[in-house]
This record gives sequence, structure tokens and C-alpha cells, in this order.
Amino acid sequence: MMANTLTSIILVMLFCGSAVGSSTKLFSNKDWVLDSDEGICKLMVEIQGYACEEHMVTTQDGYILSMQRIPMGRSGEASSERAPVLLQHGLLMDGITWLLLPPDQSLAFMLADSGYDVWIGNTRGTKYSRRHTLLDPQDRAFWDWSWDELVAYDLPASFQYVHDKTGQKLHYVGHSLGTLVALAAFSQNQLLSMSRSAVLLSPIAYVGQMTSPLARNAAENFIAETLYWLGLDEFDPRGEAAVNLLKVVCKKPDVDCTDLLTSFTGQNCCLNSSIVDIFLEHEPQSTATKNTIHLSQMIREGTLAMYDYEDVFENMKHYGQPTPPMYNMTTIPNDLPLFLSYGGQDALSDVNDVQLLLESLKDHDGDKLVVQYREDYAHADYVMASNAKQSVYDPLIAFFKLQ
Repeated sequence: MMANTLTSIILVMLFCGSAVGSSTKLFSNKDWVLDSDEGICKLMVEIQGYACEEHMVTTQDGYILSMQRIPMGRSGEASSERAPVLLQHGLLMDGITWLLLPPDQSLAFMLADSGYDVWIGNTRGTKYSRRHTLLDPQDRAFWDWSWDELVAYDLPASFQYVHDKTGQKLHYVGHSLGTLVALAAFSQNQLLSMSRSAVLLSPIAYVGQMTSPLARNAAENFIAETLYWLGLDEFDPRGEAAVNLLKVVCKKPDVDCTDLLTSFTGQNCCLNSSIVDIFLEHEPQSTATKNTIHLSQMIREGTLAMYDYEDVFENMKHYGQPTPPMYNMTTIPNDLPLFLSYGGQDALSDVNDVQLLLESLKDHDGDKLVVQYREDYAHADYVMASNAKQSVYDPLIAFFKLQ
């Protein structure tokens, strides 16, 4: 029971930082079979008195992504003038990230009540996005992707769908990995024609100075690569492979597994344990093992590059060059409105790595870049803190209203 508990807590914190709790059970995502009337709208939104629509988005490489729309606030006042906002979660989480707190504190509901047309994304491989036009989750090919594919396919498909449905440019909010895919896309001149502004919470770009001992040990000991070599293409936090990973990492002398939340995310200031039960009902989620390898490469190398096949011929085949191309943050247009918020206690989005990102944005137009620093915040606070409404979300919405 203890190993199962530790696994659920530690692995969900990997680059998404959104869990607290004391006990859970070991399940597999493959046991989650959706009923015809089951979905995030029914489970998390409609029960709070909000209208909600379920949408399906197909990427160019065939993945069928679930997306939820909250078209109006609880008052029920619809308007064609509502600006769309797309919310994108972090690794090992799904769109429920934005719905864990009470309605008056959850960002998705706050935005709907503030006059926005809210769209919630769910990355490929998560519970509600495990479909493909040709492949099945049991196929190895279904899991042959890293966050490069989220940049190339998932995010563009989601942006285009919302843009086509609303006829308007989008505001964007990402947390953790959700910031990385947006920054990478913007740096490649993607999505800009459909973007009004972007909010980056616990921004991930560079991770070479990450202080989380658990994440760093997993990367430096090539744990994800080992799982991949063993034929485990799906990284399932509720499966046997995750338990074995935890056992290996926790044997390291500089890793204290008695306080996994702090060891992984840094010392979160403001988490309320009352949402633990809600969290454990829905999370954590699967991702591709290849995706965790890519993130491990970034931690070890301190670079912001595409997936490295660790083979000159494979890199040549995919990229036309012996090493993977870099994502260049300095190419992000200086006039794209950005709101960036980071925490002084964050062990995943470390302040020194964030400073590298800010250095890349040093020529950004002064009136187009808002930087908020919360000394007491760590990674999970940005999506689960009891005071996130006052500390982060209210300023975030004020930023949107100026764009």
C-alpha cells in the first residue's frame, strides 16, 4: 500500500505539480472505460451549475483529443462577444487541472464568470484523449511521440478548432508543460495569427538547473530510457513500472521519500488537503515514455532542443542534421502579450531556469510583458493554492482585459 501511495503522489508531480494526499490505490488508465454520458463536462462542470459542451478535435497525425467548452458563466448570459480562452494542463494531468478548486476559485469557472468563452484542452494519451483514427492505445505506435508532437500537432489542432468555432483570436493559459509547448510553438512562428495573448504559469523552457532531487535523479540515472528499452511505451503512473521507478529513485542517498510533495515540487505554501479526494478520483494520467525521455534529456543537457534519438543516422533521418534542432526563445515576437508568473520555492520551474527564459525575452516590448514573482509559491500552488484566486488569477484576468 505504501509503494502505491508514494507512486501516485510522486509521479503526478513530475512536471505538473498538482497533488497532495496520503493514500490511494494502484489502478491502470486502461481500466477507465468511458460511458456514453461520461466526460469532464458531466463529472466536473455541469454539477457546479455551468453549461458545458464536449468537443472532439482530430490532429493531423490522427489523435482524437477531447476538449470541453464552458460557453458562459453560471448566470447563463451568453454573448457572441466573449473572447475565447484555451487552458492547457501539464504532464501527467488532464483538463481537470483547472477544475479542482471550488468554482469561485478555479480558473476555468472564474474566466467563464468574467465573460470569457472557456475551452479546456486534454493532451493525447490522457483518459479522455486515448483515441486515434487508426491506432489503439495497445499499439506501440500510439505512444511514439514526445512533446515535440504536442507542439507540431496537438496545440495547432486545438487552436485552429477554437478559432474556427468562435471566429476570434485566443487567449492562452498554460501550466508547466503547457507553457513549454506554447513557447516552442511561438518560437517557430506557429499560432501567432490566432493568438491574442498567453499566460505562462510555472513556466518550463530550460530545466537544466532544476532542483527537484526526485526529477533530477530519475533523469541522471536514465530511468525513463530503461523503461523504454524494456518495451514500456506508455508511462502509466498507476502501473507496475511506476512502482519500480519509485523504488530505484528512493534508494538514492540525497532523496528523502518521506516528504515526496516537497521533494518534488518545492515547498508549496498554500495547498488545502480538502481537494485531495477530488484529485485522486481523476488523476494521475498516462503519457508516452518517449516524452519523459525527452524531458530527461533537457534536464541532463540544460538545452531546449527537439528529441534526441542518440544516433546520428536517426537524427539525420528525422531532422536532416546529426543533432536535434534547438528551439530559439529569442524568436518569439516582441509584441506578443505575455503574462509570466513563477515561484521562489518551485523546484521544477526553478528561478534560475526562469531567468534564462527571461533573458531570452529581454528585448520584448515593455508594455507587452508582465512578470509576476511569488516568493512563497512552488509548482503546485499555481493550480491548487487556496489563495491562487487573489494571488494569480485576478491579476491574470486583469491582464486579459487589457489585451
